Amino acid sequence: MQPFLTANWRYLAMLNFVVDPKIVAPLVPPGTEIDFENGDTFLSVVGFLFLDTRLLGLPIPLHRDFEEVNLRFYVRKKSADTWRRGVVFVRELVPRRAIATVARVFYGENYVALPMKHQIDHVDAKLSVEYSWRRGHKWESLQMTANGEPQTIPAGSHAEFITEHYWGYTKVRAGCSEYRVEHSRWKVWNAESFQFSADVATLYGEQFVEPLSAKPRSAVITDG
Repeated sequence: MQPFLTANWRYLAMLNFVVDPKIVAPLVPPGTEIDFENGDTFLSVVGFLFLDTRLLGLPIPLHRDFEEVNLRFYVRKKSADTWRRGVVFVRELVPRRAIATVARVFYGENYVALPMKHQIDHVDAKLSVEYSWRRGHKWESLQMTANGEPQTIPAGSHAEFITEHYWGYTKVRAGCSEYRVEHSRWKVWNAESFQFSADVATLYGEQFVEPLSAKPRSAVITDG
Protein backbone atom coordinates (compact mmCIF):
# COMPACT_ATOMS: atom_id res chain seq x y z
CA MET A 1 0.00 0.00 0.00
CA GLN A 2 1.34 3.42 -0.95
CA PRO A 3 2.01 5.73 2.01
CA PHE A 4 -0.42 8.63 2.36
CA LEU A 5 2.38 11.13 2.97
CA THR A 6 6.11 10.95 2.26
CA ALA A 7 8.84 13.53 2.84
CA ASN A 8 12.45 14.00 3.84
CA TRP A 9 12.97 15.38 7.35
CA ARG A 10 16.20 17.36 7.64
CA TYR A 11 18.11 19.21 10.35
CA LEU A 12 15.85 18.45 13.30
CA ALA A 13 16.59 20.76 16.24
CA MET A 14 15.30 19.01 19.38
CA LEU A 15 15.15 20.70 22.77
CA ASN A 16 14.09 18.19 25.44
CA PHE A 17 12.66 19.01 28.88
CA VAL A 18 11.65 16.83 31.80
CA VAL A 19 7.93 17.28 32.49
CA ASP A 20 5.68 16.30 35.40
CA PRO A 21 3.46 13.50 34.02
CA LYS A 22 0.41 15.21 35.56
CA ILE A 23 0.82 18.08 33.08
CA VAL A 24 0.53 15.91 29.97
CA ALA A 25 -1.83 13.27 31.43
CA PRO A 26 -5.02 15.06 30.21
CA LEU A 27 -3.64 14.89 26.63
CA VAL A 28 -2.84 11.16 26.62
CA PRO A 29 -5.01 9.43 23.97
CA PRO A 30 -7.20 6.52 25.10
CA GLY A 31 -5.43 3.17 24.90
CA THR A 32 -1.97 4.70 25.32
CA GLU A 33 0.11 5.51 28.38
CA ILE A 34 2.95 7.91 29.11
CA ASP A 35 6.35 6.53 28.12
CA PHE A 36 9.15 6.95 30.66
CA GLU A 37 12.92 6.85 30.40
CA ASN A 38 14.46 5.94 33.78
CA GLY A 39 11.45 7.38 35.58
CA ASP A 40 11.29 10.63 33.58
CA THR A 41 9.11 11.68 30.70
CA PHE A 42 9.79 14.53 28.33
CA LEU A 43 8.45 17.44 26.35
CA SER A 44 10.35 18.19 23.15
CA VAL A 45 10.30 21.38 21.11
CA VAL A 46 11.27 20.26 17.61
CA GLY A 47 11.98 22.32 14.50
CA PHE A 48 12.83 20.81 11.13
CA LEU A 49 12.46 20.98 7.37
CA PHE A 50 9.94 19.00 5.35
CA LEU A 51 11.48 18.47 1.90
CA ASP A 52 10.01 16.86 -1.24
CA THR A 53 6.64 16.35 0.42
CA ARG A 54 4.19 14.18 -1.53
CA LEU A 55 0.59 13.06 -0.97
CA LEU A 56 -0.06 9.57 -2.36
CA GLY A 57 3.17 9.95 -4.31
CA LEU A 58 2.19 13.24 -5.94
CA PRO A 59 4.00 16.53 -5.30
CA ILE A 60 1.74 19.48 -4.48
CA PRO A 61 2.89 22.75 -6.11
CA LEU A 62 4.17 25.32 -3.58
CA HIS A 63 3.77 22.79 -0.75
CA ARG A 64 6.77 20.50 -1.20
CA ASP A 65 9.34 22.21 1.01
CA PHE A 66 8.44 23.95 4.27
CA GLU A 67 9.28 24.34 7.95
CA GLU A 68 7.57 22.74 10.94
CA VAL A 69 7.95 23.43 14.66
CA ASN A 70 6.09 21.23 17.12
CA LEU A 71 5.74 20.48 20.81
CA ARG A 72 5.43 16.77 21.58
CA PHE A 73 5.58 14.23 24.38
CA TYR A 74 6.05 10.46 24.47
CA VAL A 75 3.62 7.58 24.90
CA ARG A 76 3.40 3.87 24.23
CA LYS A 77 0.61 1.44 23.34
CA LYS A 78 0.47 -2.31 23.87
CA SER A 79 -0.01 -4.28 20.65
CA ALA A 80 -0.11 -8.06 21.05
CA ASP A 81 3.09 -8.87 22.96
CA THR A 82 5.02 -5.70 21.98
CA TRP A 83 4.92 -1.99 22.78
CA ARG A 84 4.40 0.59 20.06
CA ARG A 85 6.32 3.66 21.13
CA GLY A 86 4.97 6.92 19.82
CA VAL A 87 4.49 10.65 20.23
CA VAL A 88 1.58 12.95 20.91
CA PHE A 89 1.73 16.45 19.47
CA VAL A 90 0.51 19.33 21.61
CA ARG A 91 0.69 21.78 18.70
CA GLU A 92 2.35 21.87 15.30
CA LEU A 93 3.24 25.01 13.36
CA VAL A 94 3.54 25.07 9.57
CA PRO A 95 3.55 27.94 7.05
CA ARG A 96 0.73 26.80 4.74
CA ARG A 97 -3.00 26.67 5.50
CA ALA A 98 -3.52 23.75 3.12
CA ILE A 99 -0.92 21.67 4.99
CA ALA A 100 -2.55 22.45 8.31
CA THR A 101 -5.99 21.56 6.95
CA VAL A 102 -4.87 18.21 5.54
CA ALA A 103 -3.16 17.30 8.81
CA ARG A 104 -6.22 18.18 10.87
CA VAL A 105 -8.62 16.29 8.58
CA PHE A 106 -6.60 13.11 7.96
CA TYR A 107 -4.60 12.82 11.19
CA GLY A 108 -6.63 14.80 13.72
CA GLU A 109 -3.52 16.79 14.62
CA ASN A 110 -3.52 20.30 16.10
CA TYR A 111 -1.82 22.09 13.23
CA VAL A 112 -1.70 25.88 13.00
CA ALA A 113 -0.62 27.88 9.94
CA LEU A 114 1.69 30.84 10.63
CA PRO A 115 4.28 32.79 8.64
CA MET A 116 7.58 30.90 9.05
CA LYS A 117 11.18 31.00 7.90
CA HIS A 118 14.45 29.18 8.52
CA GLN A 119 18.19 29.66 8.30
CA ILE A 120 20.51 26.66 7.93
CA ASP A 121 24.27 27.15 7.75
CA HIS A 122 26.31 23.96 7.46
CA VAL A 123 29.87 24.72 6.41
CA ASP A 124 32.66 22.23 7.02
CA ALA A 125 32.16 21.04 10.61
CA LYS A 126 30.08 24.02 11.78
CA LEU A 127 26.30 23.80 11.86
CA SER A 128 23.74 26.45 12.76
CA VAL A 129 19.98 26.04 12.48
CA GLU A 130 17.18 28.47 13.19
CA TYR A 131 13.42 28.05 12.78
CA SER A 132 11.21 31.11 13.22
CA TRP A 133 7.48 31.79 13.20
CA ARG A 134 5.49 35.01 13.47
CA ARG A 135 2.48 35.57 15.70
CA GLY A 136 0.96 38.99 15.28
CA HIS A 137 3.88 41.35 14.73
CA LYS A 138 6.41 39.32 16.75
CA TRP A 139 8.82 36.66 15.52
CA GLU A 140 9.60 33.72 17.83
CA SER A 141 12.31 31.14 17.23
CA LEU A 142 14.23 27.97 18.04
CA GLN A 143 17.98 28.17 17.40
CA MET A 144 20.89 25.73 17.84
CA THR A 145 24.55 25.41 16.89
CA ALA A 146 26.88 22.41 16.81
CA ASN A 147 30.38 21.46 15.67
CA GLY A 148 32.02 18.34 14.35
CA GLU A 149 30.61 15.26 12.66
CA PRO A 150 27.27 13.71 13.63
CA GLN A 151 27.51 10.61 15.77
CA THR A 152 25.67 7.31 15.64
CA ILE A 153 22.98 7.15 18.33
CA PRO A 154 23.98 4.52 20.94
CA ALA A 155 21.47 1.79 21.77
CA GLY A 156 19.71 2.42 25.07
CA SER A 157 20.75 6.08 25.20
CA HIS A 158 18.67 9.16 25.97
CA ALA A 159 19.04 10.23 22.33
CA GLU A 160 17.58 6.91 21.24
CA PHE A 161 14.58 7.39 23.52
CA ILE A 162 13.90 10.83 22.05
CA THR A 163 14.32 9.85 18.39
CA GLU A 164 13.15 6.25 18.14
CA HIS A 165 9.39 6.64 18.49
CA TYR A 166 7.72 5.46 15.30
CA TRP A 167 4.01 5.97 15.95
CA GLY A 168 1.78 9.01 16.13
CA TYR A 169 -1.23 9.06 18.46
CA THR A 170 -3.98 11.64 18.69
CA LYS A 171 -7.01 11.97 20.94
CA VAL A 172 -10.08 12.21 18.70
CA ARG A 173 -13.84 11.95 19.22
CA ALA A 174 -13.81 8.27 18.31
CA GLY A 175 -11.03 7.61 20.85
CA CYS A 176 -7.51 7.43 19.46
CA SER A 177 -6.12 7.76 15.96
CA GLU A 178 -2.89 5.91 15.16
CA TYR A 179 -0.41 6.17 12.30
CA ARG A 180 3.05 4.81 11.70
CA VAL A 181 6.09 6.93 10.82
CA GLU A 182 9.10 5.34 9.16
CA HIS A 183 12.55 6.87 8.91
CA SER A 184 16.14 5.70 8.90
CA ARG A 185 18.08 5.80 12.15
CA TRP A 186 19.32 9.37 12.49
CA LYS A 187 22.74 10.58 13.51
CA VAL A 188 23.06 13.29 16.12
CA TRP A 189 25.05 16.36 17.10
CA ASN A 190 24.97 17.54 20.71
CA ALA A 191 24.21 21.24 20.54
CA GLU A 192 26.87 23.66 21.72
CA SER A 193 24.34 26.47 22.15
CA PHE A 194 20.59 26.85 21.91
CA GLN A 195 17.85 29.42 22.38
CA PHE A 196 14.08 29.04 22.50
CA SER A 197 12.30 32.38 22.36
CA ALA A 198 8.50 32.23 22.57
CA ASP A 199 5.53 33.29 24.67
CA VAL A 200 4.87 29.75 25.88
CA ALA A 201 1.64 30.62 27.74
CA THR A 202 -0.15 31.85 24.63
CA LEU A 203 1.52 29.40 22.25
CA TYR A 204 1.02 26.16 24.19
CA GLY A 205 -0.80 26.98 27.44
CA GLU A 206 0.00 28.15 30.96
CA GLN A 207 0.69 24.60 32.16
CA PHE A 208 3.75 24.40 29.92
CA VAL A 209 5.43 27.61 31.08
CA GLU A 210 7.28 26.07 34.03
CA PRO A 211 8.67 22.92 32.31
CA LEU A 212 9.70 24.85 29.20
CA SER A 213 11.40 27.53 31.31
CA ALA A 214 13.61 25.00 33.11
CA LYS A 215 17.04 23.87 31.97
CA PRO A 216 16.57 21.26 29.22
CA ARG A 217 17.83 17.73 29.75
CA SER A 218 19.33 17.75 26.25
CA ALA A 219 19.63 19.80 23.07
CA VAL A 220 20.49 17.96 19.88
CA ILE A 221 20.41 18.32 16.12
CA THR A 222 19.60 15.14 14.22
CA ASP A 223 19.79 14.32 10.54
CA GLY A 224 19.83 11.35 8.27
